[in-house]
Amino acid sequence: MKINEIVDMTNEELDQKLADLKAELFNLRFQHATNQLDNPRVITDVKRTIARIKTVLRERELKQTV
Repeated sequence: MKINEIVDMTNEELDQKLADLKAELFNLRFQHATNQLDNPRVITDVKRTIARIKTVLRERELKQTV
């Protein structure tokens, strides 16, 4: 997911996407532990997307307080 797509989303959409990605990360880690995951790079991509979403949410939070 690109940063432009994330910035265009509302806070509610970002919260929902964040929850979905955290659940997906849990499932990917479980698959990796049981050697069922074909491409471990997916875990890194999901982590980065989670970080991007959290960054945008934090930027918006700081912008509201100022």
